[in-house]
Amino acid sequence: MQFHLDGYEPGDPEIFDPAERYGKSGTEGPLPREVDVLIVGCGPAGLTLAAQLSAFSEIKTCIIDQKSERLLRGQADGIACRTMEMFEAFGFAERVLKEAYWVNETTFWKPDDRQHDKIIRSGRIQDTEDGLSEFPHVILNQARVHDFFLDVMRKSPAKLEPHYARRLLDIEIDPAASSNPAGYPVTVRLERLDPSHEGEIETVKARYVVGCDGARSTVRKSIGQSLRGDSANHAWGVMDVLAVTDFPDIRLKALIQSAGEGSIVLIPREGGYLVRIYVELDKLDQGERVSNRNITSDYLIAAAQRILKPYTLEVKEIAWWSVYEIGQRLCDKFDDVPEDEAGERLPRVFIAGDACHTHSPKAGQGMNVSMQDSFNLGWKLASVLRKQCAPSLLHTYSAERQAIAGELIDFDRECAAILSASSKSTKEDRTADPAETQSYFVRHGRYTAGTATRYRSSIITAEPAHQHLAAGFTIGMRFHSAPVIRLADAKPVQLGHTIKADGRWRIFAFACAEHPAAPASGVRALCEFLAEAEESPVKRYIPAGGDDDSAIDVRAVFQQGHRELAVESMPAFLLPRKGRHGLVDYEKMFCPDLKGGSDIFNMRGIDRQQGCMVIVRPDQYVAHVLPLNGFGELAAFFDGFMTRQG
Repeated sequence: MQFHLDGYEPGDPEIFDPAERYGKSGTEGPLPREVDVLIVGCGPAGLTLAAQLSAFSEIKTCIIDQKSERLLRGQADGIACRTMEMFEAFGFAERVLKEAYWVNETTFWKPDDRQHDKIIRSGRIQDTEDGLSEFPHVILNQARVHDFFLDVMRKSPAKLEPHYARRLLDIEIDPAASSNPAGYPVTVRLERLDPSHEGEIETVKARYVVGCDGARSTVRKSIGQSLRGDSANHAWGVMDVLAVTDFPDIRLKALIQSAGEGSIVLIPREGGYLVRIYVELDKLDQGERVSNRNITSDYLIAAAQRILKPYTLEVKEIAWWSVYEIGQRLCDKFDDVPEDEAGERLPRVFIAGDACHTHSPKAGQGMNVSMQDSFNLGWKLASVLRKQCAPSLLHTYSAERQAIAGELIDFDRECAAILSASSKSTKEDRTADPAETQSYFVRHGRYTAGTATRYRSSIITAEPAHQHLAAGFTIGMRFHSAPVIRLADAKPVQLGHTIKADGRWRIFAFACAEHPAAPASGVRALCEFLAEAEESPVKRYIPAGGDDDSAIDVRAVFQQGHRELAVESMPAFLLPRKGRHGLVDYEKMFCPDLKGGSDIFNMRGIDRQQGCMVIVRPDQYVAHVLPLNGFGELAAFFDGFMTRQG
């Protein structure tokens, strides 16, 4: 899509009239007195969490923000491959793909050895390695990501809308009530900022509170946590511009290092004309803040023009700009329970995103990691509130995400140092090596794509005792999708796209070498266990009045081509009757895409002789790999954290 030709306009580019592109968001009226979950902050982390919880009408969720309306422009824009996989679970990946700029290649520029005051291209690489994900790395205004989440919330069973113009004053936790899962132990006071109610104080009692309120988080302060880490000693400017230039790579992501004027990270934006330019500024003195420099947009433009020589840059319009300091900071815990009290107390207040980790935006991880924080937390809160899992499950949020944030901080520190290095540096500083910069980005491609995350063993992530049965589905890492053919209608689909943000667990049964219709086949035996055995986790955790797949969704992948199998001869468990009419669900069985040459058994290293089960968490991460006949281990795994129904 091409848009922004005659000037930057926020909102939906498919709506012709700019005045109609961004309709009203938010709900009027007072806050509810009691809620299950109060979310503070309408940034990416808060909206991801709200969108996930809005899928459950029985959960009373409220999300508030200090701003008077939704975001319209600026801030983050990089969307990693892994985040696109998550967007697919929420149902709007295609909308993002249609609007976004696709980062297909990255170029590298360095000072010309013959004329040091000019730059030349030193390298060009593919941005994401082949086969890493079915989705590309893309660029799209954070405000549009917000819009898509708001749309999910608006259309959801809960019909959730944000409450804007609320400033959080304080939070009080009643320790005596915290042990009661049905209680409301958190009391929150908020001040209204809207003109017609300015100064009014509202009080909300909540079962849980989640602070997604940024680096200056009031929620974080209320639970006694603080950001610790390096001081900010590098300053960068950023601007989204409509410009005319003869720089040849203006529509490619480019890392540009000059001889004496600093560095640029250039990122094309959606619409075909807009471009984001990150400009390296001078080092800050000890204790100095970037606000002391009084830097203007004209200063940033002039700096970019000097770095790009011999090429010219004529800025026609600035859609958004800012200056900021680089620092890497991290909280010790992401909830309100001190480490030494974890066995005695249950968490009631959580923090996510910039509230618990801050870093530079150069590696494009901030928005992505923040959304993964709350995607991790959302299904856990829903499971506990719906009484599907024990409240102790909530301890895994801080344990998992704090470790991942620590890895992000280490990566960002190294990445920021490489991008800030230039040959204008003093002898005490490192000097830029353009070849090293290019090599670094190639080596860390999986990390920047968001696919390197690996959760450690816990009650919801098993030890890899049977990992050899599915070498390509690493326990603790995201479920790596692959093309398959749906048996009933021969439709080519991505297997991973069956995992939606609906709080359900998945069991993917990969068939053994024996024909699945055979009476003694491994898949048939598994289906009989799941359908009939008293210890079957599928039966044990079905909520009252729910369908057989309400808690655990089971799907099978066979080795044969789809024309070699008859749907009617497959196990009845894989043709479940659902809903009030008892209609048959025909979308539980798949075959390899043999015609397309994409055999999932080969692609993901599935043991063809034995087959296996791959258990996947609601947030798309592999929790366990088991033999097809591992009935006891399967039951024991789910018994470790789920609550029996009925």
